[in-house]
Amino acid sequence: MKPSPLTGPMLILPATVLLLAGFLAPTAIMAMLSLRDYTAGSGIGNSWTLANYLSVLGDGFYLEIVARSLALGFLVTFACLILGFPLALFILRSSPRVQTAAILLVIFPLLCNIVVRSFGWMVLLAPNGVINAALMASGIISAPLDLMYNLTGVVIGLTQIYVPFMALLLIPALQNIPPDVEAAAFTLKASRARVFFTVTIPLAIPGIITGSILVFVLSISALVTPRMLGGPTYKVMATQIYDEFMTNLNWPAGAALAFILTALALALIWAANRISAYFTRGIST
Repeated sequence: MKPSPLTGPMLILPATVLLLAGFLAPTAIMAMLSLRDYTAGSGIGNSWTLANYLSVLGDGFYLEIVARSLALGFLVTFACLILGFPLALFILRSSPRVQTAAILLVIFPLLCNIVVRSFGWMVLLAPNGVINAALMASGIISAPLDLMYNLTGVVIGLTQIYVPFMALLLIPALQNIPPDVEAAAFTLKASRARVFFTVTIPLAIPGIITGSILVFVLSISALVTPRMLGGPTYKVMATQIYDEFMTNLNWPAGAALAFILTALALALIWAANRISAYFTRGIST
């Protein structure tokens, strides 16, 4: 029996409706909202304007928030890569029993709510918290370290949260490296360090870029951890967007900030894909 020409469109119709209703429609509403004017005390106006975008791009306060968010994303991504790469190698090159236990330990923190984990870091990093108390009791420091309500605390908290994502994305990339390539390098008397930097890392570049994109995007858009570990005065783009919507009630400015954050994330993904394609062509040739 010949299938009806409408079979294909009917199969994708539910997903299309869900996409339109759940993503495209809210995005379009937010886009229109970001182009509306706003007057304090009067609310959202009826005029169309680019002032919300221009105020962000031309105001030093907002530019500092954007720069801080990007710096946070790069620091967290770098820390996750430094910790996640050895972890992925250890898991991959362990016995099957150790691999299973290690993967479970990596996945287990993901089952815990981010709020709970952030509260845990507040207990550890507070001026009178566990870390400062232990360091002062041992005589290493004489005054509490400033580990909270600044960049340090936020980087520590986000790194712990996103290291599993980096490690889990690096494991398949390392599995795809042919063992014969590293064996051939050792046969040619290359040291372990040279094999690692000239063979393992270049062949794992696609996984490194994929994991870095995911961690960076999650870091610059994180809200709960920067708010809890950074405090109300430590502003990044996600916390400022929340404040514009919920505290200042300036929805057009918040929508404009949200689209600028989205544009930054898309630009990063585009650049990373170009870099990944370049390395892939170089490796294949």
